[in-house]
Amino acid sequence: MRGVTKSVTLNGTFGGVKKDPWGNTKAGFKLTGTVNRKDYGINWSKALDGGGFVVGDEVTLNINVTLIKK
Repeated sequence: MRGVTKSVTLNGTFGGVKKDPWGNTKAGFKLTGTVNRKDYGINWSKALDGGGFVVGDEVTLNINVTLIKK
């Protein structure tokens, strides 16, 4: 992000392998993790009138991946 490259460790879950109604073999995975946006130079935020900020520092990543066998 913003020209910064860092390694990020994600937790992965294997969802299994199945055939869809058209006979295609598919495998599913779910990846989760967090990154701190300030580690990538994204520092903008705005204070709210009632306290707190518009944007938090921690960003949660939820990634769903489906692979289809060729």
